[in-house]
Amino acid sequence: MSQPIPLDPDAAIDRLMRYLAVEGVTGHEAAIGAAIVEDLKAIGVPAASIRFDTAHERIPLPTETGNLIVDLPGTRPGPRLLFSTHLDTVPLCAGAKAKREGDRIVSDGTTALGGDNRTGCAVLVSLVETLLRHKLPHPPITLLFTVREESGLHGARELDAADLSGATMGFNVDGRLASELITGAVGQENWRAEITGRAAHAGVAPEHGISATLVGAIALAEASRAGWFGKVVKPDGHGTSNIGIFGGKPGQPAGDATNVVTDHAVLVGEARSPEAAFAAAITEGFRAAFATAQAEVKAADGSAAEVTFTHTPSYPPFRLAEDGPVLTHAAKAVAAIGLEPSFVFSNGGLDANWIAGKHGVPTVTIGAGQYEIHTIKEYVDLPEFERGCRLAVALATLRE
Repeated sequence: MSQPIPLDPDAAIDRLMRYLAVEGVTGHEAAIGAAIVEDLKAIGVPAASIRFDTAHERIPLPTETGNLIVDLPGTRPGPRLLFSTHLDTVPLCAGAKAKREGDRIVSDGTTALGGDNRTGCAVLVSLVETLLRHKLPHPPITLLFTVREESGLHGARELDAADLSGATMGFNVDGRLASELITGAVGQENWRAEITGRAAHAGVAPEHGISATLVGAIALAEASRAGWFGKVVKPDGHGTSNIGIFGGKPGQPAGDATNVVTDHAVLVGEARSPEAAFAAAITEGFRAAFATAQAEVKAADGSAAEVTFTHTPSYPPFRLAEDGPVLTHAAKAVAAIGLEPSFVFSNGGLDANWIAGKHGVPTVTIGAGQYEIHTIKEYVDLPEFERGCRLAVALATLRE
C-alpha cells in the first residue's frame, strides 16, 4: 500500500534545472561537485560531513577532482545505507542549454541534455533536504557522487571501500523508471590490436607491401564468421562484442594516401557478458581471428605483419540475489510509493558493478526519468523524476 512521502517537487525540479546548467563532462566534475557541496551546506549538512576522496589520483586519465562523499548520522538505529550517483556527463552534453517543455526538460537539440546523471545528483540532494526539513527518522546514510563514470566507471573502481563506512546495502540512481530495479549487469573486457605492416607503392609494387588495413579487415570478417562479432550465442555462454575504433596512430587514420600500402593500423573493441569467463572467451575469439588474418596476408617475399593483441578487464559483472535484503528492501519501497516493481538485468556497465562486485555493498540501481540518453534527443520526464525522488525518501526511511 502506498504511503504519503513528503517532497517539495518544485524545489527538486528547480535544483535539477540548476544542475543541468553546470557543465561537467567526464573528467571535469569540479564545478558540479562544488555546486552540490554548496547546496548541501545550505540545507544544513555540516561541512565536516562533506569530503572529496583521492580517487582522481589513481585514475589513469586526467580528472579534476575525486569522488564526493557525504555522511549523515542516523536518527534511528539501523544498518548504514548507501545512495550513489555519478557527477559526470558524456562529452555530447558540452554547452547544453536546458529548457522545460510541459512535463519534460529538453535541450535545444544541438547537444545531449545531461539528465544522465544530473537527475541522480538532484535526487540525492533532494533526499537530504527532505530528511532534514521533515525530521524523518532514518538510519545512518552515506552519499557517493562518483567521477568519470561515463569514461569507464573509474571513480567507483578507484573508490576506497573504507569510505563507505560499512554500508550494508546501496541504491544507485542512474536509470529511467523508478519502479525498474536493475539487479545486475554484464562485465566487460576491452581489447586492442596494433598491426604493423609494410609500406609500398600501391601502383608500382603493391606485392612488396603488407597491408595492415587488410589484416584488420580479414580479422573482423573471421571473427564474424566464427560467431564472435555482435550478438554472441555459444553453447557455453552468451554476450556481445563490438569494434569501436579502426584507425592509425593517435588522432590519425589508418594510412594517409591511396597510393601507399597501409603500414599501420589500430583496432579497439570490447566484449561483454554476464559471465567474466565468457567475456574473456569472446576476446580470445578475436585474438584467434587476428592470428588467422596475420597468417593469411603475406608480401611477395613471404613476410607477414606484426600483430600485438592486448586485452584487459574493464569492469566485473554482478548479479544480486533475488531474495537478498537489498532487493527486498527496494521492492518494498517501490510498493510504498504505489508502484509495481520490476527486475531488470542490464547489458551496460554501472557504478554498481564496482560497488557490488569489488567493494562488497550489494547495490540496486533505480531510475529517475532519464530518456534517450547520450543523444541530442535526450530528455528528463518530470513525473518520473518526482517518482525517483519519492522512492529515494522511501528507501531511506522504510522500516523492515
